[in-house]
Parts: sequence; structure tokens; C-alpha cells
Amino acid sequence: MEGMSTRALPRPVTVGVGPLTIDEVVAVARHDAAVVLDPAALVEVARSREIIESLADDIEPHYGVSTGFGALATRHIPTELRRQLQRSLVRSHAAGSGPEVEREVVRALMLLRISTLATGRTGVREATLAAYVGMLNAGIAPVVHEFGSLGCSGDLAPLSHCALALMGEGFVRDATGERVQAAQALAAAGLTPIELQEKEGLALINGTDGMLGMLCLAIHDLRELLVVADIAAAMSVEGLLGTDDVFAADLHALRPQPGQAVSAANIRKIMADSAIRASHDVEECPRVQDAYSLRCSPQVAGGVRDTVDHAARVAGWELASAVDNPVVTLEGRVESNGNFHGAPVAYALDFLAIVAADLASISERRTDRFLDKARNHGLPPFLADDPGVDSGHMIAQYTQAAIVSELKRLASPASVDSIPSSAMQEDHVSMGWSAARKLRRSVDGLASVLAVEVLTASRGLQLRAPLTPAPATGAVVDALLAADASRPGTDRWLAPEIDTAYRLVVDGTVRAAAEAHTGPLN
Repeated sequence: MEGMSTRALPRPVTVGVGPLTIDEVVAVARHDAAVVLDPAALVEVARSREIIESLADDIEPHYGVSTGFGALATRHIPTELRRQLQRSLVRSHAAGSGPEVEREVVRALMLLRISTLATGRTGVREATLAAYVGMLNAGIAPVVHEFGSLGCSGDLAPLSHCALALMGEGFVRDATGERVQAAQALAAAGLTPIELQEKEGLALINGTDGMLGMLCLAIHDLRELLVVADIAAAMSVEGLLGTDDVFAADLHALRPQPGQAVSAANIRKIMADSAIRASHDVEECPRVQDAYSLRCSPQVAGGVRDTVDHAARVAGWELASAVDNPVVTLEGRVESNGNFHGAPVAYALDFLAIVAADLASISERRTDRFLDKARNHGLPPFLADDPGVDSGHMIAQYTQAAIVSELKRLASPASVDSIPSSAMQEDHVSMGWSAARKLRRSVDGLASVLAVEVLTASRGLQLRAPLTPAPATGAVVDALLAADASRPGTDRWLAPEIDTAYRLVVDGTVRAAAEAHTGPLN
């Protein structure tokens, strides 16, 4: 989700033969951190290039060096046409269509292609790698389109649009965001278009970089939103006169799911010292147990946490990979392989869309309880100032419900689909790019749903006056009020307040307000 906050100022990211981290991908993609090449990587790049050049004049066919591609791999290409082969490959594969994808996605896939090139396993020249880094550091983002990748042979069309720009062709967005011709942007940045040589076109387009970049961004954002989900849950439990007894550490130790314990610990910290909670912590309290959406908040959010951690492990393995076909092995062989298939990444992307939908679903259910007089324990219907004349937060919940319904549709996995291509040579594909594209919508929708819950819970907590909320939840209420949102009273235009709450969720304000009293939340 573009705009999600990060705490550290971006420092230059060094790319070498080893893996990048998720945080480094976010720093370059979203916060324009500069990229520096490790000199050791350049040594490895030069070594593998010598191997490719030694094959260029070989009478034996070598895939991608002296043959065509895909179903045309049996065509032997004469020496004088091999550079044309690489140019033609990029031009023909830059066949994307539809809206432009986000700048941060383009920067992420560029960085990850640079990372694979820097391993020395692809056979590109040092000049080609340096030019790609120069294009990224200049803030040039090639225009990449929504449709074109099947997630097998990698993200061919998206990466081809980037390679096309490196050749000085096609369109890009410059550092100011203006759409210009690639040659114009390169010239303005003092960069010279690259004339591709043997194997280089293939090396520039054959990877899972687009889907992996979006997976890294989603993992980062979901980890932030999981903390907000715990804050929202704590506010709702408190405002609905629920109990925090069910979040006790010893209860959660009986079911040692790691994410569940983290979530329960967060909620305990956030609800600590609440006068609202203390007001009904008496022997004659009629409440036996709270509804699932309150009581089981750690179980759901914890399961989401553990799924995100699994996705992070998958991302870590992929970040440590050199995805290309053919690849130059450490022993110097040039071998065809199937490592470009996006299935492992696609599955993780789909898993995350599922848990994002469910986390939004339980948030919407907690919000709905605030608005129902039969279930909100003494609050006015819909938290309205004058019910009947005022509608309060009635339609805010409708908005949540509409988003949750959309997220459930987006949870349908893309990775179970496959449409054969390339004359049945590529007869099983991953659809990982599609899984990534819908996950971005899911993460953004989850942020919106949580924002409405925080907004509604804030109003509910204020309506418990003169009882005061916990210091942490009270700080979140104050942050919303300071932004002119969630103040009880007669009906106002609600959409701007929802937008404000969304902004405070995604820019880290809600989390920071709570953590000022709880210390770091996990």
C-alpha cells in the first residue's frame, strides 16, 4: 500500500551477491534510497560474462545465446543476428496493457532485477548492470502496465518495459513524475542507452521480481496494520465493556501459537489502567463472556501474523535467489532451468489475501456491535447524537461491509489458475503477478476497514464519559480529535473523517500514539 510509513530514514542500499532484506526493498521502492553496487559483485559479473562470450561463437546451440526463445528455442540464430535477437526479444515482450502500475512497484522490480544481475549468475556485462542502477538512482520509472504477466518465465512483460527503457525506447516517468520518452529521460540524467549483447535481453526480463517486490511491500504493510488491528481491537473491547481477562498470558500459553501470544500481549498493554474496564470489574458484573469478535481477536490476528511470517520466509528464500534462464552456475556451466516459475511466491501472495480479508471481517463485526443498541451496552443507537434525527456511524459500517465483501472476492486465489501459452511450451503458469496485484488492493482495503473501526471505537470511548479510557487508547482518541475526527455530536459530513482516520492509520500516527504509553508493540 503506497504511503505506508517506515521509521528509519533511507540510507543507501548496497547490492551484492547476497540477498536483500524486505526493509531494503521498501527503502528503495518507497523512499528512494540510493543503490550502491558491491565491488565483489562486479568481479562475479565480469567472470560470468566471459563465460557467455566464450559461447557466442560456439557452433553448438545455447538457449538464449544462439537460439530463439520459448517455443522458438529450436531456431539456431546466426552470429550476425544475435544482438538483434536480444533487441527483438525485449521489444516484442514489452506488450503490457491497461493502467500504469504504481511507481513503488516499478522501483521494487527494478531493484530486484539488479540484485539478480549482481549475483553474476546471468551473464550480463558490467556496463549493463551499471546503467540499470543509474536509471533507478536517477528516479526514472519505466511505464509498466497492469496486464501482461502470467508469472511464468517470470514477470516477462513488466520487466521488458523496464529493459526497453534501458535501451532508450518506450515511455518512463521521470523523477518529477512526468511521462516522457525514455531516451529523453536518460539523456537528462546523463545516461546512455544500452545496446544489448548476447544473452542480455533474456537476463533482463526473466525473473519473479514484480511479484516478489509486491510481496515484500505487502509484508511490510501488513506487519504495520497488524499492530493497528490490535489497537483497534483493544479500543473496541474497552468501549463495549468487554473483559481483558481472556488475554492473560497463561491462557494463551495453553495454545502456543506464536502470533496469538503476541497479539494478546499487545492488547493487554493497550488496555492497561483503563477506568472504563475497571468500572465493570466487579463481582456482580453480568457479563459471562464476550462475543467471538472481541474474545477471539488474538486468535484471528495471531493467525494472520503467523501467515505473514510464513510469507516473509518465502520472500527471504526468493530474495536469496538468482532467477534467470539459462543461468550461469557457480561451476561455470550455462544451464536451462525452471526457477523462473512463480508458484512459491504466488501461493504466499494468495495466502496473504485470505488473511487480510478475515482480519478485516472481524474488525467490521466489532464495529457493528458498537452501533447496535441491543449489543453495545448502554450506548446510543449507531452512536448517534439524536437517534432518528442523526444516523451517527450507521453508514460508516456500510462502507466497511462493502470493502469486506470486496476483500472476500479478492481472497479467491489466482495461483490455482493457469492458461497455457507460447504454443504449449509454457503450459503451466503461476499467475503470481495477478495474485500480487489483487493483494495490493486487499492491503489497502484492510487499512480502510481498520480506520473505520478506530474512528467508531474512538467515538464510543468518548461516549463512556465521565469514565476515562486507558492511557494508550485515550492517546489514540486524542490523535483523532487533534485531526478533527471522531468528535461526538450532531451528524457531520463523515467521509472526510474516514479519510483522516485512514491517513492516521497508514502514516503511523495511530500506532505512535498508543506506543507513547505502551512502549513498542509487536
